Formats: sequence, structure tokens, C-alpha cells
Amino acid sequence: MIPGMGAVATTLIAGVEAVRRGLAKPIGSISQMGHIRLGKRTDGRSPLIKDFAPIAHLDDIVFTGWDIFGGNLYDAAKTAQVLDRDQLEQIRPFLESIEPMPAVFDQHYVKRLTAKKSKTGKNKCDLANQIRNDIAAFKTKTDRQVMIWCGSTEIFIEPSAVHQTLEAFEKGLVEDDPNIAPSMLYAWAALKEGIPFINGAPNLTVDIPALNELSRKMNSPICGKDYKTGQTFIKTVLAPAFKTRMLGVSGWYSTNILGNRDGEVLDDPESFKTKEESKLGVLDVIFQPDLYPDLYKDLYHKVRINYYPPRGDNKEGWDNIDIFGWLGYPMQLKVDFLCRDSILAAPLALDLILFMDLAARTPSLRGLGIQEWLSFYFKAPDSAPGVYPEHDLFIQSMKLKNTLRHIMGEDLITHLGLDYYGE
Repeated sequence: MIPGMGAVATTLIAGVEAVRRGLAKPIGSISQMGHIRLGKRTDGRSPLIKDFAPIAHLDDIVFTGWDIFGGNLYDAAKTAQVLDRDQLEQIRPFLESIEPMPAVFDQHYVKRLTAKKSKTGKNKCDLANQIRNDIAAFKTKTDRQVMIWCGSTEIFIEPSAVHQTLEAFEKGLVEDDPNIAPSMLYAWAALKEGIPFINGAPNLTVDIPALNELSRKMNSPICGKDYKTGQTFIKTVLAPAFKTRMLGVSGWYSTNILGNRDGEVLDDPESFKTKEESKLGVLDVIFQPDLYPDLYKDLYHKVRINYYPPRGDNKEGWDNIDIFGWLGYPMQLKVDFLCRDSILAAPLALDLILFMDLAARTPSLRGLGIQEWLSFYFKAPDSAPGVYPEHDLFIQSMKLKNTLRHIMGEDLITHLGLDYYGE
């Protein structure tokens, strides 16, 4: 169930159908193409993850969702201009068969968009219950459900009193509290219905005590936020490399140009503030300047996003990194990543859907609320109160695979390896 059926959602859905028909490979999806080592390196046991863990088969996935622009998913995919027209034509009837439901939308939270098709209600509680009714109808057609937010970035919201307890939050729904954004209505409805909720945008949404409480109460898993696709993906590769080698970093300047609807939304300063907070947090956690002041305490980190319509979904991210090495001598690294935003996001969304469904079926995981083992997929991973999130891509990958081993009763892998050299 997908709130926001634009570029990412249509690329995901069209891609899954193309894979199901044998028209393409699920490149970028760990759940579909990744292998997992079991036991010792000498054992030669490295099955595909999809054959090892009891994740749902692609043929079993049914899609539905909500949007504000009307039309079916073929229309939406044409508008997004991510996939080639010939590729879309091959699966046109399937895409035309999916028509999004009217969405909950309030332009106060996403200023650059205007809804053509949205729900109306007497208050936010009424709107949230309309979403619950949509979920209930979908439950009659499916065995299990997962909700993944693929909607736009909302304006920056600070945690406030209404977010502190479930009681206060539900009172705020009735009173139309302005600090409850539409994404929170979807999250509340999903969690109330016992459905895992994934946040693909940097919105506050479930990062509040009230919805953490509801997640644990209903055994409905939640995870981090904001897909780690382009520039931040590269950051979480390079920053651990610098730190592992004890190389200092004095400055990291990042700028992006993109022309899709995401870029248009982020052209609004209030929405950009939400995205900026998500992108800026990565380096501080990886570098730990309090522990390594000589290397990172004076790091200057700047992030910019510029809306540039000619580029469409083909985002370009530039990074200028000023580093220093032995005796403080300066060096530079420059990265120019010409990527496709939705092409990178779609396989992450697929993996999250499958792994969150698995978490909801795993007794040792579903009552935890936060699924920290899925940090790999997010710019802003979630973690327990008082525990800093893990941003290092390689540690995140190890955590993900060790959790799968744990679920299946296999030995965890620590990479110590001393037993290869002893008696």
C-alpha cells in the first residue's frame, strides 16, 4: 500500500511486473540478487537471500495506493518519464489496471503541489479513519499488508507535545493539531491496523514517541526514513573509508540538480529544511568528532539541492571533499555522480517491503517496533532512545545479513577467522 504513486512508486511497480514477466532483472535489489554466506568461508554455502529467508515471492505482491493527481499508473509513469516508452508499452495493461485512491493532502505541508484528487473530512481523525477503511478493504483481497510512503517531502516539523504520547496524538487528531502532518495520518492508520510502515521521505512521521508506542503496542514494525539512493549512498561509502584510514576531513560540499517532482517540492525552503536535516546527519555520526577532534572537529559540511527541470529524474550530485593526511598536508577528492533517482530508489523500496513483511512475521522482531537492521536503506536510520544510529554502509550490511542469519537460526559471522589458523 503506497501513499504517493509518482516516480518512485511507478518505477517500482513497473519494474516488479517486468521482472515477473522475464523482461528484466531486479538489479539493485539485495533481496532478489544478493547472496548470503553461511558458516565458514571454506564451507561453500552462499545461497541467494530469497532462497534462504522466507520472504514473499514477487508473484505474490499486489499493489495499491493513494495519490493526488488522478489517472492510472500508466498515466503516472508517463508523466514521471523515468522508464522508456517501449518498456512501458509492454506492461501497459497491468499499469492501467491500477488506479490510486484519493489521498489525504494538505498544501500547508507540501507547498509546491496542488491536489486534483484528495479526500475530505471533518478533521484529521476522520481522514485517518478513511485511510483505515481503505486498508480494511484491501485486507479482504490480500493475506498480509505493508505500507511504504513514497509521497513528497513535507515541511520541517519539530517534535512537540502532541507527539509525546499516543493519547496526546489521538487527541490531536480530533483537534486538527497543525503539528500532525498527512504522512502521520497514514502511519497511524497503518500501525493501528497492525501493518508495518516504511518512510521513504525525510518527514518526521514515525520518529515520535507516540507512534513508537503504537508500533510496539500493535506489533507493527517501523524503520528509518529517506531512501539512501545517490549522494548520501556515496557519502556512507567514502566517509567510513577516510575514517578507517585516519584521514582528516576539513570540508565536504555537496550540491544536487534534479528536475523531477521531488526537486520541485524541495525548491520550497520549508521542505528543503526537512531534507537537509536528513542529509546533514550522516557525517557527524560516522566521523565521531568528539572522539577524533584532530581529524573532524572543524569539518564544514554544506548541502544544496537545486531544482532544474531539464534534468528530470536524472539527478546529478557533485561533491567536493577537502581531506588532509600525514603531517596535515591537504588533498582533494571530487565526485560527480550522474544517477537516476527513481532507478536507485525502486529496488530499495522492494527490499524494504519484503523485509518488513518478514519482520512482521518474526516473533523476535515484530514486538521491537524499530527495525534497526534495515538501517542500510536509509539516510536517517532509526534506533532506540539513547543509541546513536549506524550510518556506515558496510556495518549496516553486516547487521542486515547477521539479522537474517539470526532469524533462520544460523551462526552469526564476526569475521574474526582465527579458527582457520588454529588446531
